[in-house]
Amino acid sequence: MVLVARRKSTGDDGMQLQLGKYEIGRTLGEGNFGKVKYAKDIQTGHPFAVKILEKTRIKNLNFSDQIKREIATLKILKHPNVVRLHEVLASKTKIYMILEYVNGGELFDTIASKGKLSESDGRKLFQQLIDGVTYCHDKGVYHRDLKLENVLVDAKGSIKISDFGLSALPQHLRDDGLLHTTCGSPNYVAPEILSNRGYDGATSDTWSCGVILYVILTGYLPFDDRNLAVLYQKIFKGDVQMPKWLPSGAKNLIKRILDPNPKTRITMSDIKADEWFKQDYVPAIIGDEDEEDVLIDDEVLSIHEPTDSEKDPESPISINAFELIGMSSSLDLSGFFEKEDVSERKVRFTSTYSPRKLLEKIEDTVSQMGFGVQKKNGKLKVVQDHKARRKSCNLSVTAEVFEINPSLYVVELRKNNGECSEYRQLCDKVFKDFGVSRSQEHLAAKLLEAS
Repeated sequence: MVLVARRKSTGDDGMQLQLGKYEIGRTLGEGNFGKVKYAKDIQTGHPFAVKILEKTRIKNLNFSDQIKREIATLKILKHPNVVRLHEVLASKTKIYMILEYVNGGELFDTIASKGKLSESDGRKLFQQLIDGVTYCHDKGVYHRDLKLENVLVDAKGSIKISDFGLSALPQHLRDDGLLHTTCGSPNYVAPEILSNRGYDGATSDTWSCGVILYVILTGYLPFDDRNLAVLYQKIFKGDVQMPKWLPSGAKNLIKRILDPNPKTRITMSDIKADEWFKQDYVPAIIGDEDEEDVLIDDEVLSIHEPTDSEKDPESPISINAFELIGMSSSLDLSGFFEKEDVSERKVRFTSTYSPRKLLEKIEDTVSQMGFGVQKKNGKLKVVQDHKARRKSCNLSVTAEVFEINPSLYVVELRKNNGECSEYRQLCDKVFKDFGVSRSQEHLAAKLLEAS
């Protein structure tokens, strides 16, 4: 079924959109794919929030799978601390997600305006957060992007977990029983996600809850730096600075949650058994989960997802650090990048290939171009091959690999002497063979500088 939306005159209020039984009003917020607007059931007067998604934008950004995932996830979640999905409608150009209306805004705004919360108020919100996240895990749902911006607060001061666009379900687990997609927001992401070796969705969500608890009680992030490499180093170490005035019970719990080792990190059930957590704890009452089913238009699920044959064959196979930054709407990137060295004596790019594979691939590329190769101390030196009778003026380039973390490396190509034009030609060929983007080149410079 394709829904037809129509506008009607409302006198002094101007023009409003009527969508089936819903009257659409003011804009509540804007996202990557459209707007969130206030909606009202014409028959009952009950308020809702409608997430309006542009189909064209979803297709262009290849995010149809993410939207379908969010809808499928919200359909099975019915908990007082999770935003409810009531209905999904569609027109030829848009998708309309009718959601529970939460009128208190984001928890981020609450902290930004009030600063840190009191111990009792902070604990109450954290208890609700753990209740909601535990429920999701029991349903096989892992949020993977828990942060202050994705936790809403209603008029009664209760929290509602929202934005399940990056969530994972049991079918997303690989044969090893782990998740492997690198996603989340840098300040809240668990160290095992960054290591790119697979991770447990429940354990990584627990880490994010610990970051949220820290911010609620202190007013600032436990791990923060404008330089991504420095931020990663802080997360990997898990070295949290605890204010002296923070209650000892909260300190101990935060330390157990922000344990960089996922195998020894405290579990959700152990959090609920913690003495500090249990104070004044009132578990959430879950109603009848069969009370209503979510109505979804067939048209919603007809968004075309590009097949493997339609995707760019030169696109990176793995999600790299730069793409991780792009997932965060809250990270300030101003001043993060610097201009290229005008002399172009050093060019760098990031890769997830092993050092051995990187050097072997570079050797193959430059050999095909007619250059000779010398290896020494883990470095690869590209030199003029006189047998090939190249016209270069003694071009000499050194290739070296630096480790940022066990799964992310920076390759540096450094010109020792020779013509810039031929050196750049060599670099362009290497970049093409590796499928390197300009963003990877700029990011590598900052990562290497920081490390």
